[in-house]
Amino acid sequence: MDRMHADDIAAWRQAHVPAYNSNALKLGIFGANCSNGCTMTHAETTFEPTYAHNVAIAKRADQLGFEMLVPVGRWKHFGGTTQFNAHNMEVYTWATAMACNTEHIMVCATSHTPTAHPLFAAKQGASIDNISNGRFGLNIVCGWFRPEIEMFGKEQLPHAERYEMARDWVTCVKRAWTEQDFNHNGPYFTIKEGYLSPKPVQQPYPVLLNAGNSEEGREFSAREVDFNFITIATAEQAGELVCDIHARAAGHKRQCGVMSYALVCCRDTEAEAQALYQRIVDEGDWEAANNVLSLLGMESGSFNEQIKKYGERFIAGWGGYPLIGTPEQVVDQMIELHQLGVEGLILTWLDYLQELEYFGERVLPLLEQAGLRTAFKPSTA
Repeated sequence: MDRMHADDIAAWRQAHVPAYNSNALKLGIFGANCSNGCTMTHAETTFEPTYAHNVAIAKRADQLGFEMLVPVGRWKHFGGTTQFNAHNMEVYTWATAMACNTEHIMVCATSHTPTAHPLFAAKQGASIDNISNGRFGLNIVCGWFRPEIEMFGKEQLPHAERYEMARDWVTCVKRAWTEQDFNHNGPYFTIKEGYLSPKPVQQPYPVLLNAGNSEEGREFSAREVDFNFITIATAEQAGELVCDIHARAAGHKRQCGVMSYALVCCRDTEAEAQALYQRIVDEGDWEAANNVLSLLGMESGSFNEQIKKYGERFIAGWGGYPLIGTPEQVVDQMIELHQLGVEGLILTWLDYLQELEYFGERVLPLLEQAGLRTAFKPSTA
């Protein structure tokens, strides 16, 4: 890709793709396609993992100017008294449905490389990109949850090899999106006269995401995707990860943005916000959380030896960075993360729809005052 062509693509993305708009801090919704969302708890909520409820959440996020909807790619539950994430909508189907009910927001699929052939993933992604008029994003997951992979009759590869397979997988997807009648002979996939039509609307292809935080995961993101969703232990660590990913991408003569995910407990007073967080934890499904912690500790490089320290975070929001406090305090925390180089946050709540409404009324205006976002004026056409 020559330099002029790269500049043209960057300009096209800024004009057409929500993830590249002018807002300094992008916002999204994470995990609404699964039962319990991202909270492993019995705390009372009006959230339901139904199509109708997801449509209501998607439409409100779209009206508020959020940039993306990111689902959890799930095939099997994590046990416990909640059977966490047992009820879930398949991600490509879900993304298509959300695209048909929104006008501006990006709709993503979270796809496991061992369970979806790259040609099939590319075909589905291109179709959704056409249906949404260029609003599709693909979140690439290498498959860390062993019971899911084995349910498909697949072998769970060693951690480092999963990313080798993912590189071959995403190479096939990119070639299908940009070439015609191509042959691919990789270490994991072979394609003879690969053909795909229609091609995606987005140039050069849909936005690619990955949440790898291990050495191999960060290197994969730096080489292959547009944004890495880091897992933040502390604000200081976020800054270190941002610098590392940017440096790795520069070494490959490309750019990779950095976003993250966060759980939100926001109320009029700090005491109310802390009480909400504590209620989620006190009524938490620790059996399910411990199952996840055990699997991650054995099979993922994203958390390593620190994983046990964040059990409460998994109860409250899948290990996301906690944004707890008044609207002013939450915004201050978001400003801090942005100043460290975090370009966006996909958010989770105990009660997505009701708390999204509160977020829109109380938090978004403060983010606009801080210069991180501009007031969104949806089309009335």
